[in-house]
Amino acid sequence: MSAEEKDLSEELIREAENIANATSTEESTQESSEKDSTQTAQETSELDSIKAELIAAQDRNLRLMAEFDNFRRRTAKEQLDIIETANAKLLEKLSEVLDNFERAFAAENKANDLEAFEKGMQLIHSQFAKTLTDAGLEQIDPIGQEFDPNCQEALMQQPSEDIPEGHVVTVFQKGYRLKGKILKTAKVIVSSGK
Repeated sequence: MSAEEKDLSEELIREAENIANATSTEESTQESSEKDSTQTAQETSELDSIKAELIAAQDRNLRLMAEFDNFRRRTAKEQLDIIETANAKLLEKLSEVLDNFERAFAAENKANDLEAFEKGMQLIHSQFAKTLTDAGLEQIDPIGQEFDPNCQEALMQQPSEDIPEGHVVTVFQKGYRLKGKILKTAKVIVSSGK
């Protein structure tokens, strides 16, 4: 029940109690019986009216709760649909890269012309890298930078004349970030100084 509906319900209950208190107070003054019966009938009709308003407010509250539940379910389904659609677009682009790999491996002259085959593989690699970059994937390349345990994993330390202590000498395995979030840490070798 919302705060507004609670306030309305409490106000209606207080009004009903006030009416009931007023009824008992007026009876104790012992005014004429005609006046009492008229006021009692009037107060009873007011009390019935307040009860009807309370029932209507409770009904509205139930309907709002059901509507919110439906909204929450519909929103969750829409989010899943958005994720599936995004994945479908990325997979469509990746399937083009896969097709190019299959064409390259199926080419009859690959044994005769290794230079052309290598050039084709480089083109496919570029296409694949562009597809991933367009999807928001960033490569973490920390060579020469200070070691950062948040996005790098140190495999070992190695002395270095050129690179200061605590900085990355070599990247053993590249790391990746997707729109600012680390997907895979870079595995690195860190300089231990001279």
